[in-house]
Amino acid sequence: MTETPRVAIVTGAAGGIRRAMVRGLLAAGVGVAGVDRDRKPLEALAASAAEQGKGDDFLTVQTDLTNDSAVDEITKATRARFSRIDILVNNAGIGPGAIRADSWQRPLKFWEITSDQWRRFVAVHTTAPWALANFVVPEMMREGWGRIVNVTTSLGTMLNAGSPTYGPSKAALEALSAIMAKDLDGTGVTVNVLVPGGVTNTPMISDEAGFDRARLIQPEVMVPPLLWLISDAAAKVSGRRFLGVHWDPALPPEQAAEKAGAAVAWTSIATMPITPSRS
Repeated sequence: MTETPRVAIVTGAAGGIRRAMVRGLLAAGVGVAGVDRDRKPLEALAASAAEQGKGDDFLTVQTDLTNDSAVDEITKATRARFSRIDILVNNAGIGPGAIRADSWQRPLKFWEITSDQWRRFVAVHTTAPWALANFVVPEMMREGWGRIVNVTTSLGTMLNAGSPTYGPSKAALEALSAIMAKDLDGTGVTVNVLVPGGVTNTPMISDEAGFDRARLIQPEVMVPPLLWLISDAAAKVSGRRFLGVHWDPALPPEQAAEKAGAAVAWTSIATMPITPSRS
């Protein structure tokens, strides 16, 4: 990290994965603006930050990412507190259980989804990350330094039956991440994707799903790759996706990244369209 403390916005900060990442960032000396729509989990996270001795480095922003005013609320509050924004972690997520509590037992069908439900998932998973990035990237480019980390999902989840809202909206963020990385090439601003790598022990997985939580991927696997991605050591790393479950903390970070990483949106294995030359 640099001598000047960096500042991160983390959306969906009060959930399981997000809580682990927030605590990891604070421990690394990063100021954090934690965004969530629910007050009580944010208050609990603020108390946790205070227990870490990081209460002054943590800001809670309660807002709903589906609202048009959310981006303005988040960025104004962050700048008022920290005077800068260096890192954006687009991590907010809502699962099929928000539509049907027993969705693991009775998977959703695409024809059962209402227009409002579709719009909500796209708003949180795709539109909000795009809007926040649009707002913070100009300042990052002026500074010649910035980090955007988008939390999408695994390819299997994007294509799973039962995920007609979650899968497509996260797939759109994956595609957007690839485009962002290309557009920002050479600016000092990197864009990467980070995912756990499978079913993870978070509140998104209800007890009714029937999993043994001890056997699920634990949220803490996201922390080591995240801290490396926002470091100066990863300044040349962009347009990549990393699976937290495959990150080996015992290895040097560059080797761990090679083991756990692939091209964002799997472009290294995709058949790209034939494009004729232009005069």
